[in-house]
Amino acid sequence: MNVFETVESEVRSYCRSWPVVFDRATGSWLYAEDGRAYLDFFAGAGALNYGHNNPVLKQALIDYIQRDGVTHALDMQTVAKRDFLETFTEVVTQPRALDYKIMFPGPAGANAVEAALKLARKITGRESVINFTNAFHGMTLGALSVTGNSMKRGGAGIPLVHATPMPYDNYLDGKVEDFLWFERLLEDSGSGLNEPAAVIVETVQGEGGINVARDEWLRGLADLCKQHEILLIVDDVQMGCGRTGPFFSFESAGITPDIVCLSKSIGGYGLPLALTLLRPELDIWAPGEHNGTFRGINPAFVASTEALRTYWTDDKLEKSTLAKGEQVGRVMSSLVDALPGTPMLAKGRGLARGLSFETGELASKVCRAAFDRGLLMETSGPEGEVAKVMPPLTVTDDELAQGLDLLAESVHAVCA
Repeated sequence: MNVFETVESEVRSYCRSWPVVFDRATGSWLYAEDGRAYLDFFAGAGALNYGHNNPVLKQALIDYIQRDGVTHALDMQTVAKRDFLETFTEVVTQPRALDYKIMFPGPAGANAVEAALKLARKITGRESVINFTNAFHGMTLGALSVTGNSMKRGGAGIPLVHATPMPYDNYLDGKVEDFLWFERLLEDSGSGLNEPAAVIVETVQGEGGINVARDEWLRGLADLCKQHEILLIVDDVQMGCGRTGPFFSFESAGITPDIVCLSKSIGGYGLPLALTLLRPELDIWAPGEHNGTFRGINPAFVASTEALRTYWTDDKLEKSTLAKGEQVGRVMSSLVDALPGTPMLAKGRGLARGLSFETGELASKVCRAAFDRGLLMETSGPEGEVAKVMPPLTVTDDELAQGLDLLAESVHAVCA
């Protein structure tokens, strides 16, 4: 027995799949205390788009700390926050013709979602929120209410109310009109559907199984929301900051959400930071009406600002992510073709990719075989049936090829 087993709660999860003690990390690599290297195709569940200990971001942090820059400031005005706000506006929102106010709701993605739901209800005076099958939005009560996974929902211990699930893109047979059920309920006064305050959606469901919504489906959803005066919230916590290619995952659809939730890689260095972006006319908060102690983690502002300046003033990272994502997709498709006796499906967009198996047991065996070969991957989906590939966006061509070779070896070892 070690201290993790004797002292840490049974709720721990990732360490059960990767039973080593990690000590160092750099770029796309994690190193166990015995020195063994592991290629990281997990990337902190999307929190490490720029890799571990990115040297450019690290130097900015070191310089800031060495000059005694403010670390904790609640929501006070600081130089680091000003730099972040100015840079985010200049680099992200203005070039995309997006007009958003920026709210700092707390350090995690669930905080961003809770703030979005709370604000939508405050604005509209309505209680109901529409979510989607297989969605995941966080582990706090409000976020859980719009999450689909029954195991996670069961942990709440109380009824999770005021949310109604609708079928996500391709949830049905592909022949049913996309929004037939949702639109019919909205228009029928006898449907029993409470008038929604908002719809919350992920453009790619990461934890739900790498389910990708088509651009036309997202446009149809945006049009439906506008038609019925329902606020559209996009949860871009895992798929934002370039994971699908563009900075925001909804850009390819050409939609403009009313509210956007960001976290994970917006902190740049793996530091906690979350944003709730909202159209200016929706900013009806009273001062202090929604607050929290860790809204102003200034080292995260510093790392985020440096990441935006380094990676988002041109389209190099976006193009690289799209090209590398296509490479992952080709390898996964070739595995599907090479093993017709093992039904598999290649899924994903950008550098959020997955191989879907018939059972969670198979996907887990593949990820375990990958770990044994020095590759870190996780499973996702309602039954854990998807082996998920999410390397840092900064992964090199050689590292990506090496990891894909290890993935192929693992799949063949389990399924051939």
